[in-house]
Amino acid sequence: MPAAEGGQQAFLDARGLIGCRHRLGLDATYPDQLTDVREDAGVQQRRAAAQAHRDRVRDTLVAADPDSWVIIDPAQSARARAAATLRACAAGAGRIWGGLLPQEPDTGRRGGVEILLRDESGGYIPVIVVNHKVTDPRKPDPAEFHPLTSDLLRWQPMPDRARKLRQQPRDQQRLAHVYRMLERNGLAPGTPVGGVIGFHFDRILVHDLTAVLDDYDTRYADRIAVVRGEVATVPSKVPECRQCPWWTRGADGGCQAWLNEHRDVSVVAPGSRADVLRGHGVRTIDELAAWTGPEPEDWQHGPFEEAVVTARAWLVAAPLVRRFERVWVRRADVEVDVDLESYQEDGAYLWGTLLDGEYRPFVTWDPLPTEDEGRSFAEFWTWLMEVREQALAAGKTFAAYCYSRSAEDKWLYESARRFAGRPGIPTEAQITEFVDSVQWVDMFQAVTDQFICPSGKGLKKIAPVAGFAWRDPEAGGEASMSWYRLAVGYDGAPDLTQRTRLFEYNEDDVRATAVLREWMNPRTPVAHCAEREVPTLADFAEAPGTPSPAQA
Repeated sequence: MPAAEGGQQAFLDARGLIGCRHRLGLDATYPDQLTDVREDAGVQQRRAAAQAHRDRVRDTLVAADPDSWVIIDPAQSARARAAATLRACAAGAGRIWGGLLPQEPDTGRRGGVEILLRDESGGYIPVIVVNHKVTDPRKPDPAEFHPLTSDLLRWQPMPDRARKLRQQPRDQQRLAHVYRMLERNGLAPGTPVGGVIGFHFDRILVHDLTAVLDDYDTRYADRIAVVRGEVATVPSKVPECRQCPWWTRGADGGCQAWLNEHRDVSVVAPGSRADVLRGHGVRTIDELAAWTGPEPEDWQHGPFEEAVVTARAWLVAAPLVRRFERVWVRRADVEVDVDLESYQEDGAYLWGTLLDGEYRPFVTWDPLPTEDEGRSFAEFWTWLMEVREQALAAGKTFAAYCYSRSAEDKWLYESARRFAGRPGIPTEAQITEFVDSVQWVDMFQAVTDQFICPSGKGLKKIAPVAGFAWRDPEAGGEASMSWYRLAVGYDGAPDLTQRTRLFEYNEDDVRATAVLREWMNPRTPVAHCAEREVPTLADFAEAPGTPSPAQA
């Protein structure tokens, strides 16, 4: 990889500490190739939502004690903001919002933090504000670990028995980055700690950075070397690839083309799986497919046999492999398919259903968050329970189906909590009774249990194998976010054509689930079904080539 063009000094902020090393190097080395790239709409929306959250936190905290705050003007140049931050620290300001620290030409560090809190030593505790959840509620039962949290207005860390920690390594890396910069300027707090204000904005989650700093230092040294062109990188498939402009951009067709051409093992074993395999000398799909010995002792990613079969299936372009001779999913006399559409963390605006071939949506077009969401959710729940009760009263079995129940479960519970006590709103206990029953069937889990999926397990990967096609070629979760903004008029007059587009997208999702279920477990014998069309594990029992280097 060539060094940064034009001899310019390379800098790295905390965002570059997490994510793909190869993308980091490409961004730094070839910035001109990104000038015409339109940022993904979903990324734009998440950034706007994060900024709105930070603004709300700032306004609330400053209003509670205006005299204790110094606000660094974000409209100033970076140099002026850094100088203003140092002046505020030198003057002993109790709380600083929007602080920026001086860039470090020798180390390459640059960055700032939403909040600096002066501690008893005269140093400053960094507190970041993020638009994701950092803790989850739990009953205050005994536990081996209780996270430390502090009041929003007074720094008083104490064990919090009512919360459990959500692991967010990016937050700790960012805090460590700012801590090192504070240290450089003689402004580090007396003890290496930092804080995070998350989505719920109710407490400050406190992180002890002692155990994080060594990992941060190692990670930072590697990443700044990548940015400076001192370390070469090559592509490796990770979840980030789905939205990366380099996936199909650059020399010879981008990372996707490079990975396929080199038959890189990460194509079928992405992320940390590939790291483990490379540690055993397995760098290509062919080498993984040729593995015949015992599994690696450090493999912690499910049955290793399935990783080998995945490679063998990829080599012959098989989209699915059956784990068992018989493919099965629970069927019922009365079947309802369910799919929801939500926007960020603001709420669920559409619950789509399919019963006897008829699509029925329950929707609010009031911009989220809105009280009308409770009305549409209550109507959906009431209808669903009536269908269930009528089926049972008639002596029939009932089942409702979704694809990857985590989203549906989340918004069932969130809606029950947010609109508790209103007409038609179920209690959390009623939600639990339903989602824990055999009547709530997750087709994603059924696919996971029944198949190995070399190309992925998303509905839009699996349903086409069963013969289903979406009407909209751009259909997808990220695209639907921008459609929703237009549909409700966040940025102008509501666009009714986008409402139709969202209905069709949601309807196609529930129809895809129904088609997939029938293909997996048809009610009557048919030629077009999984058992006839999908090869089994036994079909890939033999290694196609010579042993891998690890076995030779």
